[in-house]
Amino acid sequence: MIKVSVFYPNTPGAKFDFDYYTHSHLPMVRDKLGAACKGVAAEKGLAGGAPDAPATYVAIAHLYFESVDAFNTAFGPVADDILGDIPNYTDLSPDLQISEVLVNASRSETGELRI
Repeated sequence: MIKVSVFYPNTPGAKFDFDYYTHSHLPMVRDKLGAACKGVAAEKGLAGGAPDAPATYVAIAHLYFESVDAFNTAFGPVADDILGDIPNYTDLSPDLQISEVLVNASRSETGELRI
């Protein structure tokens, strides 16, 4: 499994419309990527690691695929539509990272990690 993460730097004065992002952009992205996209998650940055520090990123999105090839095959034909929608919710230039998911776990009722 791979994860495509899209990072939006927390830049003073930048615009970011979370309502549009979560209710219009991400559903459109999911629909355009089709069955190749196994899941989508979005995060809103709240704070940095130090007391009173701002979040490093105003938002982060994660998209899950079986492989890099599956992502590339799904994204290529719809890239212009997806990238062309960015100005509708932000004036930031996002950074993208593709990662291999090594652990994706949740806690069981007994506190053990389920992998």
